[in-house]
Amino acid sequence: MKFVILAALAAMALAAPRPDSYSAPAEESSEEVIPILRDDRVHEDDGRYTLDVETGNGIVLSQSGSPDGPEDSIIKSGHYSYTAPDGTFVEVKFVADGNGYQPESDLLPVAPAFPHPIPQFVLDQIAFAAEEDAKRARGELDSEEAEEGEGDDAPSTSYGSPE
Repeated sequence: MKFVILAALAAMALAAPRPDSYSAPAEESSEEVIPILRDDRVHEDDGRYTLDVETGNGIVLSQSGSPDGPEDSIIKSGHYSYTAPDGTFVEVKFVADGNGYQPESDLLPVAPAFPHPIPQFVLDQIAFAAEEDAKRARGELDSEEAEEGEGDDAPSTSYGSPE
């Protein structure tokens, strides 16, 4: 009985189509096949590499890397380009190292300029805090001032009895 079950499983496994030999009929597949025009890869024994890829639809990727980073991490640089669906040509140059991924492109968003000037009371508070820090560093603040601040307006750091 075990032999019959094993034989049936083997027959099913042999009859099943192999994934790499299967091709969908033309009417079922709506995906366009894009050819790879160039795929050059060089991997050196010391960890350095270069990669150059170009596809039939205009995608280009070129990058190189080497284990020159801290703790033998890979530092890489390169560029890639493609045409966006709206027809815009996109080109990005990049470096990836100990400071992270750093892309450069005219199409990347840029943070807007600060929308308004910093109010004077904010600048005064920043100056006051810096002055207080400097006094604390020189040891000029006594223990009460260090805990409560310099003015009578400073909030109390202890609880009082309820009234």
